[in-house]
Amino acid sequence: MAAHTAHTETRDLRETAHAAQVRELTAAGVLEDPRWRAAFAAVPRHVFVPYFWTGRGAGHERLWAEDPDPERRARWLRGVYVDTPLATRMRDGLQVSSSSQPSLMAKMLAALDVRDGDDVLEIGAGTGYNAALLCHRLGEEHVTTVDLDEEITESARAHLAELGYHPVVVTGDGARGCPARAPFDRIMVTCTLPLIPHAWLGQCRPGARILAPLSTGLIALTVRDAGFAEGNFLHTSAYFVPLRGATAAPAPGPAGAEYGLPYELVENERFQFMLVLTAGALHPREALDLWRREGRPARERFGVSVSAAGQWSWLDDPQGPYVWPLGEG
Repeated sequence: MAAHTAHTETRDLRETAHAAQVRELTAAGVLEDPRWRAAFAAVPRHVFVPYFWTGRGAGHERLWAEDPDPERRARWLRGVYVDTPLATRMRDGLQVSSSSQPSLMAKMLAALDVRDGDDVLEIGAGTGYNAALLCHRLGEEHVTTVDLDEEITESARAHLAELGYHPVVVTGDGARGCPARAPFDRIMVTCTLPLIPHAWLGQCRPGARILAPLSTGLIALTVRDAGFAEGNFLHTSAYFVPLRGATAAPAPGPAGAEYGLPYELVENERFQFMLVLTAGALHPREALDLWRREGRPARERFGVSVSAAGQWSWLDDPQGPYVWPLGEG
């Protein structure tokens, strides 16, 4: 009887925490579309994050759902439903997979601008939480998710099945896409890129949308055909685990005080975005002069063009005076 009571209390706590998170995201204005609000209400995050790692001092602490200590279980549950990213896989002290911040996920899903019947490829399966939200909105037959690590895809597949979702979960190099399931209407990326893989364009229908973390922002590209895509950054910042795989490359790091930049600008999020985006193409002092001259431009004034000839970032106009090659760092 005591065990049954404890189980009921735990279930009630989870349901209460889940409902509170949906209310919080709604109040924050990131669930304006009732269809995405319904998806977040239907898909509980705790199913996808049975454990996570949290920093403590010089090391990390693992919190998990089955911890025999009730206080640590409560900390796990509270942590799962906080609007923050959670480290779900650590390797050699480094984070290799995470559950993204729910409010950022909601913003990205809204920006993906899906329509009924769209086929979506997700690069970076992670825990499977994002794929579950897509399944609820579009139907599992329209969702494909890819991750490099078999351990990650097996876990994501199991989490999804627990809630009755069975999208196609593929173990493979996300930079190569998933040609067997192409063509796609949308590609959503949940890992930071140094460049846009050309393979993705050839797996998209004309007019498809690619939403991906690049630099410290989110680029929204419209695909014209297999040889060209272009678009602007969204206003929001975005920080994800880097893409891993044979065709991936490390993203350039931002310049710092070693270039004599004022500390307040080294720490300025908008300026850091421009530094990373133009790394290898502009000296940090040149970037600073341009940034000041152009009125400290926000992310959405920048864009990216992708063609067979190369990839470029630009300010305001892809044919304007401020154009820089990507991937030079």
